[in-house]
Amino acid sequence: MAHNYIIGLFKDEEILIDAVKKIRAEGIKIHDVLTPFPVHGLDHAMGLKESRLHIAGFVYGITGTTCALSFMSWVFTSNWPMIYGGKPFFSFPAFIPITFEFTVLCAGIGMTLTFLLRCGLYPGRNREKLDDRITDDAFCIVFNKDKKLSDDHIQKINSILKSSGAYEIKERQLKRHY
Repeated sequence: MAHNYIIGLFKDEEILIDAVKKIRAEGIKIHDVLTPFPVHGLDHAMGLKESRLHIAGFVYGITGTTCALSFMSWVFTSNWPMIYGGKPFFSFPAFIPITFEFTVLCAGIGMTLTFLLRCGLYPGRNREKLDDRITDDAFCIVFNKDKKLSDDHIQKINSILKSSGAYEIKERQLKRHY
């Protein structure tokens, strides 16, 4: 099944942010905005919520802490108890550096994998390009035409994009959902 998109290309990030604000003021849903580099204030202009990735990082960190402390407690108290240097079997201060490092390792790896899966950047995923210039020097606003847009709605999108400074507006059909 093919998916249809309307894309508007811009040359400058300030013009892009103004266009996003105009489009959102008209109540039109923007599917995505693509830029060749991060644009400060774009997420606020699009009305995006804060990422919840930090919650996943906390969960992965707590899991790493629990695993490290549990494993070291089991090894040094019941599996391989040794008294060395006069320390007791369960020497918590000696466990802190390893616990910290394992917590950071689990949080880092877990957040990376979560981010890649959430964004669809996993291995084997090949996306068709909307336009070759998007990764080079063009800024792009994408509208999903499959969301039951009427002809009046499409004309309104085109007129707002033209009046906002888009140097090119085109429709693109992709085999996979973008």
